[in-house]
Amino acid sequence: MKFLRLLPYLLVGLFLLLTLAPMLMMLSISLQTDAEIYSSEITLIPAVPQLGNYPRAMRTGNWAQYFYNSIFITVFVSAVSLLINSMAGYVFARIPFKFSSALFILVLAGMMIPTQVTMIPVFIMLRQIPLAGGNNIFGQGGRGLYDSLGGLILPFIAGSFGVFLCRQFYVSIPYELDDSAKIDGCGRFSAYRCIYLPLSGPLFVSLGIIKFTGTWNEYTWPLIMTRSDRMKTVQLALAAFRNELGTEWSLLMAATLLVGLPICLLSFFAQKQLIAGLTAGSVKG
Repeated sequence: MKFLRLLPYLLVGLFLLLTLAPMLMMLSISLQTDAEIYSSEITLIPAVPQLGNYPRAMRTGNWAQYFYNSIFITVFVSAVSLLINSMAGYVFARIPFKFSSALFILVLAGMMIPTQVTMIPVFIMLRQIPLAGGNNIFGQGGRGLYDSLGGLILPFIAGSFGVFLCRQFYVSIPYELDDSAKIDGCGRFSAYRCIYLPLSGPLFVSLGIIKFTGTWNEYTWPLIMTRSDRMKTVQLALAAFRNELGTEWSLLMAATLLVGLPICLLSFFAQKQLIAGLTAGSVKG
């Protein structure tokens, strides 16, 4: 019986070990010398930790620009998408209108379409967008939003999952709040701004973490949409960094840990809000 009580904790501990093992190995390699990395014996704890690998890794490219690009794109996308998704979710949850169910089904259908299917059409649309990047009114003659921050931002500022999550959260809020808002003379937008936005803290934290993580880790779209070094994000820089360094795995692991650090810190300090936001609309009373 005692073993059965301890079994869940053992399973959680095993799962935690499997989850942390790759990160611990990365940390170990980032502090090793080349001799320890290529030794026939596995080295878990370096004899002399090479802390200098981290500044060396950051000196191999324009990492200040790469981090700036990624931070700007990720923060802007997260902030704007929270506003757009919450407004759309509020409309679907609280404002009855004709064909709302059919439109919501179309939104859900967007969750079923793989991103790879829409990449090329979206790329062509942004490349031929009128009056941008030297294009004329017909979208010809220039590069549009190719190799620009706008091209990296626009495809991610809204999404079907965000609208769905916001709608489910707002549906779970008692309808009596709408009646109270009407009595006080609030219109639809005033009710959204004064009532629903203040209640959306857990929702915004959870959706913001999901959006922040997805945008920060995005690799394929920046690879397609950028050409110059000044537009690289940290994920593209890591790929080029590996090709340039070849077998210098200690520097590659150091750079990878620094790139992943913001996501780890964000997830660690906001895990309670993340769980609360994801489960807020799961039970309707």
